[in-house]
Amino acid sequence: MSSSSRAERPPTLDPVACSRWAVWPHVQSPWLHEEIGRRMEDRLQWIRLQPKSWVDWAPVSGGLQTHAKLRARYAQAHCCVVETSDARELLARQALQASWWKRWLKPDTLTFGESLAGSADMVWANMALHTSDDPQALLQKWHRSLAVDGFLMFSCLGPDTLRELSQVYQNEGWSPATHAFTDMHDWGDMLVEAGFAEPVMDMERMTLTYADADALLGECRMMGRNLHADRFHGLRGRQWFARLKTALLALAKTDQDGRLTLTVEVIYGHALKPLPRLKVKNHSTVSLQDMKTLLGQSLSP
Repeated sequence: MSSSSRAERPPTLDPVACSRWAVWPHVQSPWLHEEIGRRMEDRLQWIRLQPKSWVDWAPVSGGLQTHAKLRARYAQAHCCVVETSDARELLARQALQASWWKRWLKPDTLTFGESLAGSADMVWANMALHTSDDPQALLQKWHRSLAVDGFLMFSCLGPDTLRELSQVYQNEGWSPATHAFTDMHDWGDMLVEAGFAEPVMDMERMTLTYADADALLGECRMMGRNLHADRFHGLRGRQWFARLKTALLALAKTDQDGRLTLTVEVIYGHALKPLPRLKVKNHSTVSLQDMKTLLGQSLSP
């Protein structure tokens, strides 16, 4: 790996923790991911292009119910599900694949595994980017999956996420509660660097409320993990856990309803894959795939 590639990686993310979370088996998709997926799916009404083929990236974490909504919207389109591990792919197959006799009666438009390079009209990636220790490489992978004029739809968490929990950890003098989340403007720059065009970024803040600390912490465990490289690496004791809950309850007193609150900043992104550009200097190098694409465009009526 080059030094420039290492420099582009998020400095607070622990690659080992990221890889472990990427294969963590979900019993079901987190409800927050489903809600964000529902909101992102609603935005597709403004997209004119009707995909004939599309990629659903990591739907076990991103939202199995959201996947069903997308299949209903693009009922005739072929979908390739790409998961982050064999175990998660098995979970996706069990949840999404029709029974063998239904597939025998009518060929299924759903496949699993690596998508064919340059063939998809849409890549759908809900709540995956902020847990990648090499997001630039992931963006480039999505770019390679798309056909020219295909588009990427993604969502991820932004910098204000869990700011209340982070404040509690800071007040107590503990190591960070979560890794740093990337700003939407930086994602826009990274999309352009990965080869995308016309990135459109949007953001909204959601406020989640909880009756008690146990409910809040239980939901945090389902939604994700602390992937910060400087997080506490040992096991916490009962006294620490009681201290955490006391600190959270003290924070709840500032809320007029006496409930615990958490802020979630959600970033939505949309970008196109443009026709490759030739950079002509004293000499130039063009990939075979890009040359075929350029020739195909020039010969089309």
